[in-house]
Amino acid sequence: MEHKLEELKARLREIYDLEAIAALLDWDQNTYMPAGGVAARMRQIATLRRLIHEKATDVGLGRLLDALRPYEESLPYDSDEASLIRVARRDYERATKVPADFMAQLSAHASASFQAWTEARPAGDFARVQPYLEKTLDLSRQLAEFFPGYEHIADPLIDLQDYGLRTATVRAIFERLREQLLPIVKAVAARPPVDDSCLYQSFPEQQQLAFTVEVVRRLGYDFTRGRQDKSPHPFTTSFSTGDVRITIRVMENALTAALFSSIHEAGHAMYDQGIDTELEGTPLATGASSSVHESQSRLWENIVGRSKSFWSFFYPRLQELFPEQLGDVSLETFYRAINKVKPSPIRIAADELSYNLHILMRFDLELQMLEGRLSVHELPEAWNARMEEDLGITPASDKDGVLQDVHWYGGMIGGMFHGYALGNILSAQFFDAALRAHPEIIEEMESGHFATLLGWLRENIYRHGRKYTTSELVERITGEGLNIEPYIRYLRKKYGELYGIANF
Repeated sequence: MEHKLEELKARLREIYDLEAIAALLDWDQNTYMPAGGVAARMRQIATLRRLIHEKATDVGLGRLLDALRPYEESLPYDSDEASLIRVARRDYERATKVPADFMAQLSAHASASFQAWTEARPAGDFARVQPYLEKTLDLSRQLAEFFPGYEHIADPLIDLQDYGLRTATVRAIFERLREQLLPIVKAVAARPPVDDSCLYQSFPEQQQLAFTVEVVRRLGYDFTRGRQDKSPHPFTTSFSTGDVRITIRVMENALTAALFSSIHEAGHAMYDQGIDTELEGTPLATGASSSVHESQSRLWENIVGRSKSFWSFFYPRLQELFPEQLGDVSLETFYRAINKVKPSPIRIAADELSYNLHILMRFDLELQMLEGRLSVHELPEAWNARMEEDLGITPASDKDGVLQDVHWYGGMIGGMFHGYALGNILSAQFFDAALRAHPEIIEEMESGHFATLLGWLRENIYRHGRKYTTSELVERITGEGLNIEPYIRYLRKKYGELYGIANF
């Protein structure tokens, strides 16, 4: 059995390395690749995806997993070996349901669609990408159909991102979240507006970049195992636990765009850097799920990065870098400005309070398209109508509307957005658990020390990688299932104090 386990690891390591090569090509396309490389890059990635799929579905791998089942059952459930065999079998069973040619087609189309999106978005030209999105919808439905037995067409697509999660569960959580959020958003919107003009001045790019590097390094992002670059849409990519890279977008007339995207992506990256090196080269060496991964980016970006404690330490340094812009702006004014609640048409620019309304909208539109109740042609109109209904605003153009997010244009339709809202909910649950274990975390943040929080997250979440499902991990850490109450409690307290509202 030991020999068979080593053979399994060797097979999985080869797949892992090929995935890393594909990720590197994707990172290059998003950062430095010249436009002339698109056709060749599509072919290269498609070739790699076909090869990866062939190796991931090899009958020899299936026989090896079958042979190892008795060994797996003899081990503790949470041991590295049992977890590796269990997760590898799950991946194999999924992969064998999807033909290799289809995966190559899906990958090649995603590359072409992404490139079309990069050209269409600046011009607000939805017609340019509509045919690509229609094909994406068709391919997404085909992918879902490879997995029969689910109650809803979106179930297998969600399951690929959050194993065990279903459409009905997400819908129920989102309905409750919406019910709790709307009164808070409306109460805050009725208060006098906050002056955030201090954030919209001229902030030179190089100084912004220097500050973001200083901040995320202090939080715990390891630059000896990572780097930060620019891209049209911020993202994190991991080639190994020793090479986890982040990208951001800088706006010289909007200070917080680069700053909070850097903290957000560093949250993802610190998760990947914190995975136990013993899991390297296996399917366990990644996050538990999309929602758990997002919980870490939102925890660091919002609960930490937008807190008064955080800025008590960092604001004097920011004032040193931008004395003309912020020298006469008080900490209280700055703190209120970065937490201003004002509905925005742009998801990544949305305030913390109304952000989830963007996600709930996207989730509903995904389901409508997959169910055949909404055509791609009708999507821009449906998008704008929902924005008006939920946030009271209509995007000026499709650039700031249906074209703003890369997800549908570089991936699939279905399973792409729910993790953001679930991540917000989980971020509060996990932070509450960390505070129960270490009440000194808040005081340490005021002194610019984040090692205790990062250490707790590494010990309880990061090091395990993908050993546990979302529900298993939440239960282990908090002693309960996914619960929106800590998140709602956090929002009520924070925004009640900021806006002087005693009761929502």
